[in-house]
Amino acid sequence: MTISVPAAPYDFELDPASTALVIIDMQRDFLYPGGFGSLLGNDVALLQTTIAPLQRVLAAARAAGMAVIHTREGHRPDLTDAPPAKLARGRLACGIGDPGPFGRILVRGEEGHDIIDELAPAEGEPVLDKPGKGAFYATDLELLLRNRGITRLVVTGVTTEVCVHTTVREANDRGFECLVLADCVGSYFPEFHEVGLKMIAAQGGIFGWVAPSAALLEQLPVPTTTIA
Repeated sequence: MTISVPAAPYDFELDPASTALVIIDMQRDFLYPGGFGSLLGNDVALLQTTIAPLQRVLAAARAAGMAVIHTREGHRPDLTDAPPAKLARGRLACGIGDPGPFGRILVRGEEGHDIIDELAPAEGEPVLDKPGKGAFYATDLELLLRNRGITRLVVTGVTTEVCVHTTVREANDRGFECLVLADCVGSYFPEFHEVGLKMIAAQGGIFGWVAPSAALLEQLPVPTTTIA
């Protein structure tokens, strides 16, 4: 069953059976006050605007039988998978691996590294731990997608211009078609968010398509789900 979603630069067609919803890095360290993003001086409320629309999309995707894949950026406790340049970036007083309000920052197994409660993975939904920005780098994401016959991705999460953009570019190079939901991705910098979305859909969809989540929800053949 193929549905057509109004999008830029033109309609995006997908079959839920061969499409995956990819939810990128909706982690406490990035979205909650006191987390890494907050410690860097960012307004996490800008990212939190993505939670409600993404809850609706997640519920609809599950009901439609779409594959759902979550990612988390973070590192091994001994930090052996963290490049020295990444650890040194910004000369931060409190950086990757240091103690923070939610445990060691961006370290696997710590509270801050985990996905926010509002978007907790359901049983059986893969959670990929990635050491870099892109979801394909040093993970088995491509293997999971190929094994399930997935050809199209609905991409959501944070941040628009960093991990989302990197993942969409990686997916494009691998032949996957991506629809980015504009209100389900977010940035600490509104101007980066706006330009990042324009870059994806520019030149006839050089990296993919962009649409509001409502455009997808209106086409999915599932009952409307209300999120409290």
